[in-house]
Amino acid sequence: VPCALGPMARDVDSLALCMKALLCQEMFQLDPSVPPIPFNEEVYSSSAPLRVGYYDTDGYFPLPPCMRRAVKEARSALQAAGHQLVPFSPPRIPYVMNELFMKTFFADGGRAFLDVFTGNIVDPGLKPQVNSCKMPRLVKKLLALLLKPLLKDVAIISTRRSVQEMWDHHHQIQVYRSQVISQWQELQLDVVLCPVLGPAFTTGYPRKLLGAISSTMLYNVLNFPAGVVPVSTVTEADEEELKLYKGCCDDPWDRTLKQAVSGAVGMPVAVQCVALPWQEELCLRFMKEVETLS
Repeated sequence: VPCALGPMARDVDSLALCMKALLCQEMFQLDPSVPPIPFNEEVYSSSAPLRVGYYDTDGYFPLPPCMRRAVKEARSALQAAGHQLVPFSPPRIPYVMNELFMKTFFADGGRAFLDVFTGNIVDPGLKPQVNSCKMPRLVKKLLALLLKPLLKDVAIISTRRSVQEMWDHHHQIQVYRSQVISQWQELQLDVVLCPVLGPAFTTGYPRKLLGAISSTMLYNVLNFPAGVVPVSTVTEADEEELKLYKGCCDDPWDRTLKQAVSGAVGMPVAVQCVALPWQEELCLRFMKEVETLS
C-alpha cells in the first residue's frame, strides 16, 4: 500500500499549476526514476461531457448525513451541466480494509510504523496506535482474544507475516485492482464521484475512528489518483438529521462518529474525485468541474 504526498491548495487551478511544475523536463532530468510523462494540458482544459460513476456510501463505515448530501448535490449539478452519471459500487470494501490494507500495512507487527517515531514526539492522537504496536506480541494476542470484537484491530497488528505471506498479499492487491479496473471499463467510466470522510472531527476523535478512513483508503490501496473538493458546509438541517443517525448497527463505532462530527455547523463538506492510474490531469479536470458547479 503506497504512501502518497498530496499537495493542498485554495483552488484546483493552483493544484494544476503545481502538477505542471512537477511534470516537466527539468524534473525528469533531476529524477530519472520518474516516468517522463509531461502534464497534458489538453485533457485538463477539455470541456467534453464526462461519464461519471458515483456512490454515496461504500457500505463499510456509514458517513454522517451531510457527506451523503454533498455527493447527492454534486451529482445533481453534474447532471444538470450535461455529464452522464452512472451508479458505481466498488466491490468488497470490508475485504479491502481488513485483509488488503490492515494486514499488509502491519505485516511486520507495526515495526516500520514505530520506526517513523523513533526519537520524535508522538502526537497524542497517534499514541493509542503507537502503544498498541509497542505491546509484546503475546499481550496483543491475549487482548485480541479477550476484547474481541471491540479491539479487533489488535489481532490484525499482532502477527508478523512471512515473506511468502507478504508476496501473497501483494498479489491479492493486484488481483483486486484488476477487478476494479475491469468494472470501471465495463461501465465505460471516465471518473468516479464518491464521499470522503468529514466534516472535521472534534479534537481527540480521529484516533478513535481508524475504520472511518475506508472512503479514502480504498484509493490508496488501488493507487488511483484522487482529490477532494469542498462543495458545501454543514447546515442546521444536517445537525438535526445527525441526531437521528444510527449508522449501520448503532454500535460504539457509530455513536463515536456521531459525537465526533456533532456541532460542525458551518464547517466545509467535500466530495472525492477519482480517476484511473496515470490520469491525474483527468482527475484535476473533474475536480475543476465540481468546483465550478458548487
